[in-house]
Amino acid sequence: MRRPRPPSPAPRGQRGAALLTAMIIVTLVATLATAMVWQQWRAVQVESAERARAQAAWILSGALDFARLILREDQKSGKPTALTEPWATPLAESRLSTFLAIDKSNADDGPEAFLSGTIADAQGRYNLTNLVTRPDPAQPPTIDKLELETLERLCLNIGLDAGIADRIATGLLNALAASTGAAPLRPQSVSQLKWLGIDAAAVQALQGYVVLLPAPTAVNVNTAPKEVIAAAIKGMDPASAERLVQMRQRAPFKDLKSFNDEVVAFAPLTAKLDVRSSYFEVRGRLRLVDRVLVERSLVQRLPNGQINVLLRERIASLEQVGT
Repeated sequence: MRRPRPPSPAPRGQRGAALLTAMIIVTLVATLATAMVWQQWRAVQVESAERARAQAAWILSGALDFARLILREDQKSGKPTALTEPWATPLAESRLSTFLAIDKSNADDGPEAFLSGTIADAQGRYNLTNLVTRPDPAQPPTIDKLELETLERLCLNIGLDAGIADRIATGLLNALAASTGAAPLRPQSVSQLKWLGIDAAAVQALQGYVVLLPAPTAVNVNTAPKEVIAAAIKGMDPASAERLVQMRQRAPFKDLKSFNDEVVAFAPLTAKLDVRSSYFEVRGRLRLVDRVLVERSLVQRLPNGQINVLLRERIASLEQVGT
């Protein structure tokens, strides 16, 4: 009896095709799996970023509300606006949970968020809006020559060419009087003076000495630096202004009369000086895990104590600390 013949092995070509097919299938499965994992990771990252952005907006809004409360309470004191008041004390970087914790058992709860901030008197700087005046609404705006001279003195006090003052005034005038789209846009902040053709170095030098407010304002002699005070009072040099700064550190000027008693040798005081302020700049800095956000807000304090937010802008947003 014959034994059955064993099945003949598959041809070598068929075995190679099967192996190639298996490798292709494995490659496709791995590629699809990688794509799915990447999409899932990407979705998690987007959700995390959105959540962090929402948390940051909520925290910075709360910080702004807290600053408004401080300014509202400060007005109730009836004292002049001075750097000796509580609002002028910067908030050092503090862990957010220290503000939220009820007791020590809750001190470590919440996100790794650190908040710091400052309130600055916007009227402690020279208001560039003063440069352009329009006494008669029916007439075109013009440059106020006395205000232009003030800005020229300020430029010289901080080591800039006095011609920069004329370029700023002319640019603001053109932006206000323009009736065509070719005219420059009116800057809303000092950093935007570059729109008027002012170079970056000059803009950097002007930071801390000038401001752009919605309406003309007086310079607060209790908060302005010596360079601004010397520019606002014709004939005064920075050394004399420094003496006034030292005097107000001991006791802020209560009114313009007490200030005038100290500067009687110089030009008569004008309505462009004051000891009280209505505009303030609030800056909040939030460090949330590995992100840093800085927000600037301009607020106006009305006589009835109401604090209006006029402008909010994100001036820095860094994805990684130190980048």
